[in-house]
Amino acid sequence: MSDALKETVGRYGIWSVGLRSEDPSRRGELTEAAAELEELGYGAVWLGGSSAVRNAVPLVEATSRITFGTSIQSIWQHEAEDTAADLAELETTHPGRFVLGLGVAHARNTEQYRRPYSALVSYLDALDKAGVPADRRLLAALGPKSLELTRDRAAGAIPYLVTPEHTAYAREILGRAPLLAPELAVVLESDPTRARALARAFLARYLPLPNYTNNFLRHGFTEDDLTDGGSDRLVDALFAWGDEDSIRKRISAFQEAGADHLALQVVTDASMESLPRDEWRRLASLLA
Repeated sequence: MSDALKETVGRYGIWSVGLRSEDPSRRGELTEAAAELEELGYGAVWLGGSSAVRNAVPLVEATSRITFGTSIQSIWQHEAEDTAADLAELETTHPGRFVLGLGVAHARNTEQYRRPYSALVSYLDALDKAGVPADRRLLAALGPKSLELTRDRAAGAIPYLVTPEHTAYAREILGRAPLLAPELAVVLESDPTRARALARAFLARYLPLPNYTNNFLRHGFTEDDLTDGGSDRLVDALFAWGDEDSIRKRISAFQEAGADHLALQVVTDASMESLPRDEWRRLASLLA
């Protein structure tokens, strides 16, 4: 199934918090944007933040072929049995159009946060019992244990805020078959000062989170790289920015390291809840 999934999602997708909105007044805006992403040639849309199966339903209904996935659904916020039921219903009406991206999220986001790895294993056990096949789920894996769990019990990995070096590391653990679809933040700005300022403003929300900072430290960065909004070295490793050729080269670095698909998140000075549709169009043109 992993090869089929790779073909389905293609080489590029869009990662967006805004598209997960449950505000009824925005439904038309969201479905129109999803339909345009399909027409622009993206193979997948990743619903960012703490998303769930239900967030994908109106978008799936408004499109005909593009794949949707959660990136991520927190295991603490949704019972496995309810998730399995929602997924089965969507699979019945629109087979093959959705993949369930799961993760343990962050300790500060829930009082339930205990033994996250064991909790994730138990959640997968419950999904197995409820009939959710491993080839319809992905894990937001960063460290070695979670990558090994992905290899053994999921269709692939959707790591967030990583470098090409982490991608190569993940591919070595996963082997050839599983989908490896890292998120990559893109700043469509060629001025270095402006580009890095936008990147640091975005990165600020993640630097207090040990899931990410521990991963940076595992892969060659130091505590000094994590101060003052992140060093230039850290920013340049985590973000694709610059002119079109520079952004293409950065994307290629992930692909050469073993990424099958890239979930591209456009970073602007607007809220993450916004839909940067002009930038999505520019990015599609750049990728073409």
